Parts: sequence; C-alpha cells; structure tokens
Amino acid sequence: MSVPQISVAEEAAALLREFGIAGEGGLVSRSPIDGNEIGRVTEGNPAAACAAAAAAFLEWRSVPAPRRGELVRLLGEELRASKEPLAQLVTLEAGKIVSESLGEVQEMIDICDFAVGLSRQLYGLTIASERPDHRMIEQWHPLGPVLVISAFNFPVAVWAWNAALALVCGDPVIWKPSEKTPLTAEAVMVLMRRALDRFGDAPAGLVQLVQGGREIGEALVDDPRIALVSATGSTAMGRAVAPRVAARFGRSLLELGGNNAMIVAPSADLELAARAILFSAAGTAGQRCTTLRRLIVHDSVAEPLIARVRELFATVTLGDPRDPATLIGPLIDCAAGDAMERVIGDQIECVEAVAGGHYVRPALVEVDAQGGTMLQETFAPILYAVRYTTLDEAIALNNDVTQGLSSSIFTNDLREAERFLAAAGSDCGIANVNIGPSGAEIGGAFGGEKETGGGRESGSDAWRAYMRRQTNTINYGSDLPLAQGVRFDIAP
Repeated sequence: MSVPQISVAEEAAALLREFGIAGEGGLVSRSPIDGNEIGRVTEGNPAAACAAAAAAFLEWRSVPAPRRGELVRLLGEELRASKEPLAQLVTLEAGKIVSESLGEVQEMIDICDFAVGLSRQLYGLTIASERPDHRMIEQWHPLGPVLVISAFNFPVAVWAWNAALALVCGDPVIWKPSEKTPLTAEAVMVLMRRALDRFGDAPAGLVQLVQGGREIGEALVDDPRIALVSATGSTAMGRAVAPRVAARFGRSLLELGGNNAMIVAPSADLELAARAILFSAAGTAGQRCTTLRRLIVHDSVAEPLIARVRELFATVTLGDPRDPATLIGPLIDCAAGDAMERVIGDQIECVEAVAGGHYVRPALVEVDAQGGTMLQETFAPILYAVRYTTLDEAIALNNDVTQGLSSSIFTNDLREAERFLAAAGSDCGIANVNIGPSGAEIGGAFGGEKETGGGRESGSDAWRAYMRRQTNTINYGSDLPLAQGVRFDIAP
C-alpha cells in the first residue's frame, strides 16, 4: 500500500493552511478514515444570511445574465486551479477514494462550463395569439434567494449543481452543508470569494455559507425570504423540509433517497454487468443515492453472475482511501456501520484497515422474494439479489418500491431495452441500458420520482426551477378584442 507518511490530521492541517482556513470554532469535523478530529468551523447566523441574500437579490436580478455567467466562469477557473487540494480534502473529510474525489471536483468544473453557456440561453417562447394585432410571449425572471442543503456523500458537487445554475439565473445562494463535511464547504467558499474578488462588482451577500446542525437548517428553511429550498438527503429529511416550505408557499427542489435496481437479462454481457455491479454497489462504500441496492437477475444466468459478484466483493481492495490501490474507503461514521449491522446481522464483514475508521466489505444477500428490508434504503454497501423469469415480472419488481431515482437493465435484446425505457417500463427518473444506475453526467437532469422527491438538478432544463415564469400579452392594435370571443361592449 502507498499512503501518505503523515497522519490524516496533519494532512488536513496542511490543506487548511493552503486554503487559508483557520479551522477553529465550536463545530467539529472528524475524518471517517480514522475517526480523528481534523478541524473546526463556526456556526452561522441564519437571519443575517437571509437578510443579506434578500438585499443582494435586488441588485443581482438586474445584472445581465451573460455578465452573471462571467462570475461562474471565474469560479470554474478557480476550481481548475485548486482541483487536487480540494479533492484531497474531500477524501479526508468524506472518505472517498482519490479518483472519486477528483471526479467530484471535475463535476463542479463541468457544471460551471454548462452554466456559462446557459447564461446566454435562458430562452422563453413566442406564442400565437388568437386575437388580431396581439403577440404573446413567455419569459423567465430571477426567482430570489436559493437555499442549498447538501449531504455528506457529495459534499461539494451538489452545491455546485445548484449554485452555478442559480447564479446565472439571477439568484443569490445560501449554503447549509452537512455537519459531517463542513471543511470542504469552507474550502469551496475560499475559491468562491476569489472568483467574486476577480469579478469585482457583485453585491455583498450574493454567495454565503451557514454552518450548523438541524436547528440552523430549520431556521433557514422557515425564512420567508428564501424563495427556493434545494435539499439533498434522506427521504425522512425531505418529509420534514417540504411541509415547512409549503406552509409559507415557498418552492422545494428535493433530491432524496433511492433504492435502485439493475435487471440482468439472459442476453446480457455478464462480465460487463459484473463490473457495473461492483462499482454501482460498492463505490463510495455504498453511500450514494444512486447506489445499486437490488439485483434482479434472470434464472438462466443467476448462478454464474452471482458467483462472479461474490468473487469481486470478496477480493475488492478496502482501506485508506488515500492509497491509489484502494477501491472502497470507510463508511462515514460508526452510525452507518451500526445501521448496516442492524439490517444484515452477522453477515456484515468488518475489515481492520485503519484504526478508528469503519470499513466493511460489500455484502450480497440472496432472497427468494422482494420484501422487508429490501424495500428500504440502507446507506451502506448491501446488495440484495432476487431472480425473475419474465421481463414483465422484472420491471414490476424494479418499480415495486417507494423510491424512484435510478435504474438499469443489461441486455443485448433491443426489444427488452426499449420496453424498459418505455412508459410502461422503469418508473424512475433515470433509466440506463448496459450501464449501472450509479454515476451521471451533468448534461442530463438529475433526479427521481415518488419518495425521491421529484426534483431535477444539473443539466437539461433544470434551470427553470431557479426562475419564475411570466406570460406577457402585447396589444399593438387600436381595438380591444377579448379572448374566447367574449364581448363586453360599452353602450353608445
């Protein structure tokens, strides 16, 4: 193994110095690698942040969108320049392997590039009017301050998905990160401030970070000055957030839990499927919302595929995520390990990798029928395997959970692939063919249905969530015809 000769705490201290972060305050960050403290942050002031964001909105909404895009372009440059140290900090604080951490920062860079182009493409519509000498148009205006609540498993990328789009759409951004990954948020804000300094004339309070726990989050969610709450986390968190926002007629964009399935058909390339299963089920130690949790495999290929997956699970390299040879790092904390053990009991296999960390080998659990804990999302590397005989049965199993985030099928049969993608196929927001359910590009809208929340972030037309729609009718004639043929004539 090849890991840094310095301790996790020493490496974190060096990175904090590089970013100019004091690492002091009442909120403690601990590395999942060894459980040790690696820094501290100061709790934020929700009321002050909301007031500053509301004031910033009055100015930022009138800045031309291409000019707003220039700020995001500068942020992308700062991210490129600091990609490696930011990724190092993600590894130390979230436990991701280096490759995944670098990929997460690259995702931030990619969404900045996307948003810069988008700043010149916030298109409306011209609509044919039924009335003579009238024209109808639809345009999009900035919405207002946006609150981004992010989770520990993607501690920086999810903020970037939201912030890059919100900023070009004319909205200030407040960030409430997970209390498990506060240092990475501080580092991103250092880069954001550098971009703001280079931009020159952005209003104060345009982009803010508010650290803290649940009470801080609730105060931000409840503030009527927040126009949109974009929350990423568990379904339980979404159930708490959505009613609070709805009570004040605010908007919510929810990215919640997943219980994602892969169907493996008789014609599938089994080795390709096995490789996809390994990454989808074990990547990020099973702590992705798109993690593969249910394997629905045809009877005719179940034996060889399950045997191959067991072999991969038994031999995949676990350990310090700083080691380039490691593919699976630690669970985020002891509670995650306890949750996994409660579900599978003595089938859990803990690995002595780094003292103080919680390292578990991916578990494959064969079941006769879908039910029980298989219907729940456990944020750990547990893969349930169930067999099927007909494609209709497999699709029904795929859909028979309360979550609806991601799904996939492995097949070389065109008809099977198209049936899976059709209206009567997968009911998930993401449906893939011959790739796993985990991992997505920023060009497509990301999100899911049912208890996953219905929100869409990142690419495609997800930008519309950060803006308000306005329909305009212009009369350029000298008469006043009414729609639908209504007459309201004034007596002569």
